[in-house]
Amino acid sequence: MDSTEYLNNVITKYHVGEQIDVSTQYFVINPLREQILNWAGVCVNDIKISGSRSKGTALNISSDIDLFISLHSSYSGTLKSMYDSLYTYMMNRGYKSRKQNVSIGVNLNGHSIDLVPGKKHIGNTNYHSLYLNKRDSWTQTNIDQHINLVKNSGRVNEIILLKIWKNLHGLEFPSIYLELITIDALRYKQKGNLANNFLELLRYLASGFVDKRVVDPSNSNNIISDDLYKYEKEKIATTANSSLKEQYWSSIVW
Repeated sequence: MDSTEYLNNVITKYHVGEQIDVSTQYFVINPLREQILNWAGVCVNDIKISGSRSKGTALNISSDIDLFISLHSSYSGTLKSMYDSLYTYMMNRGYKSRKQNVSIGVNLNGHSIDLVPGKKHIGNTNYHSLYLNKRDSWTQTNIDQHINLVKNSGRVNEIILLKIWKNLHGLEFPSIYLELITIDALRYKQKGNLANNFLELLRYLASGFVDKRVVDPSNSNNIISDDLYKYEKEKIATTANSSLKEQYWSSIVW
């Protein structure tokens, strides 16, 4: 078995398709939609699948569904109150919930779901403001633009493989940050050469990654690289360097 075949087998082992099965839709998505509608009522603009499922990069070893909750621009509360209110509501309804950076994590019928509330901007736009719990701040972003960027990048397999690697090695690495780093690191590399491209990606992480400034393509004021502290980036770089020293692929991803 050559390197590319091995890595493709690893991807197959963990990758989850975009399609939501009927059971998950009925027993997970629909009940959560009902709870969200009860929470926000007429303030709800849209509730839709986002994140890795919509990008085609979902794994069975990480949070498997993101639900993006778009509230109307007329919503009068602060972004923090929006975030905290959703957390309190879900807790009060018996969901064991956890505050993450921009999402509220819940578990339902064997699925880990991230609920991402955002306030839509005025007008015909897909831009939203999100609360950043990690820094008690906020950001503006466009998740539809992120989805299209990843799906059209030609780097989906490398992104999936890097997500597998970071999960197996217990690293904190937010998805949009990981995706933008992958696309940038492989900008001039041949598409389809999975093994060489992944090694190039590890070299990129091991060298200039820590001090690399990464900007949200949908908002130049949103510095994605600020989503991790320096020590968290250094841990990624150190782990990438260790992986590069391994003799066999099975010691890097398995």
